[in-house]
Amino acid sequence: MPGRNLTRDEARERARLIGVEAYDIALDLTTGPTTFRSETVIRFTCAEPGAATFADLLAPEVHEVTLNGRALDPAAVFDGSRVALDGLAAENELRVVATCAYSRTGQGLHRFEDPVDGGVYTYTHFEPADARRLYADFEQPDLKASFTFTVVAPEEWTVVSNAAEASREPVRDGVARWRFAPTERISTYITALAAGTYHVVRDVYEGDGTTIPLGLLCRASLAEHLDAERLLGQTKAGFAFFHRADRFALPYPFGKYDQVFVPEYNIGAMENPGCVTFRDEYVFRSKVTEAAYEGRANTVLHEMAHMWFGDLVTMTWWDDLWLKESFADYMGTAAVAEATEYEDSWVSFAIRRKAWAYRQDQLPTTHPIVADIRDLEDAMLNFDGITYAKGASVLKQLVAYVGKDAFYAGSRQYFARHAYGNTGLEDLLSALEASSGRDLSTWSKAWLETTGMNRLVPEVETDASGTVTSFAVLQEGEPPRPHRIAIGCFDDDGSGRLARVRRVEVDVTGPRTEVPELVGHPRSALILLNDDDLTYCKIAFDDVSAATALARLSDLDDALARALVWSAMWNLTRDAELPAREFVDLVLRHASAESRIAVVQMVLEQAESALEHYADPAWRAEGRARLAAGALRELRAAEPGGDHQLAWARCFGRTATGREGLEFLRALVAGEDEVRGLVVDKELTWLITETLAVEGVAGAADIDVVLAGDDTAAGRQHAAACRAAVDSPEANAEAWRSVVESDELPNAMVDAVIRGFNRTSAPAHLAPYTEPYFAALDRVWADRSIEIARRIVVGLYPMWDVSPELLRRTDDWLADDRRAPALRRLVMERRDDAARALRARARDASAGRSA
Repeated sequence: MPGRNLTRDEARERARLIGVEAYDIALDLTTGPTTFRSETVIRFTCAEPGAATFADLLAPEVHEVTLNGRALDPAAVFDGSRVALDGLAAENELRVVATCAYSRTGQGLHRFEDPVDGGVYTYTHFEPADARRLYADFEQPDLKASFTFTVVAPEEWTVVSNAAEASREPVRDGVARWRFAPTERISTYITALAAGTYHVVRDVYEGDGTTIPLGLLCRASLAEHLDAERLLGQTKAGFAFFHRADRFALPYPFGKYDQVFVPEYNIGAMENPGCVTFRDEYVFRSKVTEAAYEGRANTVLHEMAHMWFGDLVTMTWWDDLWLKESFADYMGTAAVAEATEYEDSWVSFAIRRKAWAYRQDQLPTTHPIVADIRDLEDAMLNFDGITYAKGASVLKQLVAYVGKDAFYAGSRQYFARHAYGNTGLEDLLSALEASSGRDLSTWSKAWLETTGMNRLVPEVETDASGTVTSFAVLQEGEPPRPHRIAIGCFDDDGSGRLARVRRVEVDVTGPRTEVPELVGHPRSALILLNDDDLTYCKIAFDDVSAATALARLSDLDDALARALVWSAMWNLTRDAELPAREFVDLVLRHASAESRIAVVQMVLEQAESALEHYADPAWRAEGRARLAAGALRELRAAEPGGDHQLAWARCFGRTATGREGLEFLRALVAGEDEVRGLVVDKELTWLITETLAVEGVAGAADIDVVLAGDDTAAGRQHAAACRAAVDSPEANAEAWRSVVESDELPNAMVDAVIRGFNRTSAPAHLAPYTEPYFAALDRVWADRSIEIARRIVVGLYPMWDVSPELLRRTDDWLADDRRAPALRRLVMERRDDAARALRARARDASAGRSA
């Protein structure tokens, strides 16, 4: 992506030189389906009159550039990504008129036509630096300004932006002009626009002396599935929570609050103030479990938390991306737990979000939470498990360390001191130090400025009677960090349940920490370090506790304790300490008794991942058959129509094998067989059809039949995945061509094809694509948008060929250090995944030989 990058040094110099006052942006969306007209007027100051700088713009054509009334030749000053500006005055006005392009990659202004009704939908996504695809700008977070948008569009459209609509007037037949009020001072990457034939639901939040107009928008074809009452209720609960005097206290600062569900979205959601965008898969068109509703609520409140952490107060540069994402991740879960019906949402955080962090933090490319972001390409890759989930976990540790009241008091000071401004790490620490009375410099260096994680290990000694004579917590990993943890001791309560009989809190410091509070008590059946999940670490078990966990995990009477044990067992599997086959057996023994559906779904996904990545290939077919048989058994035993039934149905639908199992799946889709209470709706039908395609039971004609009954955007994506999953040389070649050799597919279809391509029942059949993968990398990175390039680099890494030879081939490619650092990072991470899989497979094979 030459010429499109921006370095931190360039941004610092530009911020030193100029200050931006306001933008006036006029867009015409009636000029055709591929491009639109963009006119931008920017008023800005310069600290050194006579100096030169540049504005940012990605556009196929620039028509006019005028600086302080002086016409500049676009051919001379525009190089495809920057507009050169010289001879600056103390006060300046820049006018740029350009033809800009709609996107099909989810960046800039994305345009989508709904196959159901032909409706047109556009929406923006800019983070970290794609506002320059919509209008000329100074694209960095610390050059905040007020933005005024004017949009010309078809009169039947709905058009929304960050600020409220100020006026609307006819332009000509069928066309209108929308004018929006000026925004508060915000960064370019959170400006927003959504325009199209959206379905709209309006409401209002009233409370705490505050009135906030609310809106929900989605495609018209999804309107019947929009559960507006639930979404608006959670939105209002979120505002009530954040407005509390003992939370943020500061009322929402951006006027109205629209939430727009958009198609072909690259991420979960984006915190544009007043115009929050969400992927429209959150408008559930088929039955989902309560875990899906909980996850969506978490996203809703995560984005709402950003209105303060990120929008009102914004990081100066992407080094401090964590200042918004870690806090939003923490606050989203806290708000869900305290303000919605999902009171135990920290269980979901422990089992799912932290798994993301643990994986990311063990890669060779791990980085501190406060990262070293040299340029925009670095920034793009740091929206990861460390910045989000590890950061949120560390904030949970911080809350335990300074106390909840001090944490929120410091947050309120931070907002008051830096409202509508930009900050760095030191600004937040000073506010928290003032509220808590603690020096946080040592804590910050240990937790925010270092990489990796610690593992906490119990050291237990007992006498002949089983009484504990010595207890210590050993800390492995560098550097040792301060951990505030709870230690839970669980024993049988006489009813067959393992109940917590003792709990102590302790500050773990250094390599070894004695815990005298546990000495003199009978040795418990299960001793759980990091009970209540107060810190970020991996945990180990002593031999007695490990045996208890394997045999009686489902007997634990505390949902969070069970989630922590599941998490620990998964980490052991990934670390090649627990054979994959034993993890699968653990799931088959205990998942059926798990009450928390989020945990059930996660461990079923992990069992499937264990089979695909970590199991001995020679045992994989047997393991899959065992998991499928267990899933079918639990599917039939589960409460009809319940969440657990659906979770087991999905597991069986993905893992079924053999003539009998596949025939049952085929009959379910055809309506020739049934399971009482199970509705084989559109999403479940596609899931099953994909498996049937992988196994050679469904072909192109069968896929076409299913598509005929669901010719929607989602249906077409599923059909593309199914066609790519067909195990034939022709299907493989077409899938590869459509993604790697062509740039015609939009982002969502690229995702679908890559997913299907990787779902092969015979990995050796993909071997012909190992060398073409490495041959294509540099070209893909140079020619494609970073969003699409990343999908290809990560999604098509040859995990079908996990072997020492693959590692050597990857090392040969990585040996050329002239390649783009961001590209090398992605390939290094996938190499690590392959190396980890090799170690785990060897461990599993060893377990098979000794069985």
